[in-house]
Amino acid sequence: MQPTKKVNALLWTVQVLLAALFLFAGGMKVAAPAAALAQMSPLPVAFLKFIGVAEVAGALGLILPWGLRIQPALTPLAAAGLVIIMVGATVVTVVIGPVAPALVPAVVGVVAAFVARSRWQQAPSRRPSLRSVLQPAR
Repeated sequence: MQPTKKVNALLWTVQVLLAALFLFAGGMKVAAPAAALAQMSPLPVAFLKFIGVAEVAGALGLILPWGLRIQPALTPLAAAGLVIIMVGATVVTVVIGPVAPALVPAVVGVVAAFVARSRWQQAPSRRPSLRSVLQPAR
């Protein structure tokens, strides 16, 4: 299904904003010294570094596969992976403190889920249709 130009422009805008957000957040986790990360969160430093790498990979996955038209089905998978990260961030935020700050990762997760669903519906299918299988070769 081909999106309208407005829907496609909206999706690209959202994808670029999400990619910038996750590239910044993940890059900060990757580049930050271990002592600084330990002060920011009760989670282990190695786990926070892993999350940072996953966020950077997810940011690249939001843009590159669909933009370069190389394995575009990876874009909705990257968005879905970022949804999982945001669910974890929401849960951790609720557990360690007040609920209000948990709205930020929750909203980012919902936006990433929107991208995942929208791009998944548009992703080219690699499976042949029944009609093409049943038609004799010419």
